[in-house]
Amino acid sequence: MTNMEIIRRYGGDILESPGLQLEKTLMQHGDMSVYDHSLLVAERCVAVAKVWPGKVDMRRLVRGALLHDYFLYDWHEDDDSHRLHGFTHAGRALRNAKRDFEIGSIEEDMIGCHMFPINLRAPRTTEGRILCFVDKVCASYETARGIAAAVKRRVHVRGTV
Repeated sequence: MTNMEIIRRYGGDILESPGLQLEKTLMQHGDMSVYDHSLLVAERCVAVAKVWPGKVDMRRLVRGALLHDYFLYDWHEDDDSHRLHGFTHAGRALRNAKRDFEIGSIEEDMIGCHMFPINLRAPRTTEGRILCFVDKVCASYETARGIAAAVKRRVHVRGTV
């Protein structure tokens, strides 16, 4: 089974939900939407889980990964409630996920702890540790890609003046 087939099997209801559809309109890092970021993180989590030496609950991993940034607002907007986004969005995502889906303790650990070490609570589950690592790698890549594109645009504009 491909990684995307696994994601559709265990997280199809989440992918089709109004909340994740809203995420398509909200930007995350660089030019990537929150939806695309969450899908990329889920896909990479599945890839890591396939080679992980221990037991991983693939269903819970997929669902937690898809919902880890389920905060449902544009954190780039000039709004005081978004000022500490890096520190607060995991809690908001967890509250929204609990409201909209049935999630268990593994998904709670994943969503609530994915911002470690910015948030001081470290993930206690294997699935949470995988997500925490993969999310950092994906966010770093997306941010660097966005910076590189901005530099390229700036150089291009300067070069034509």
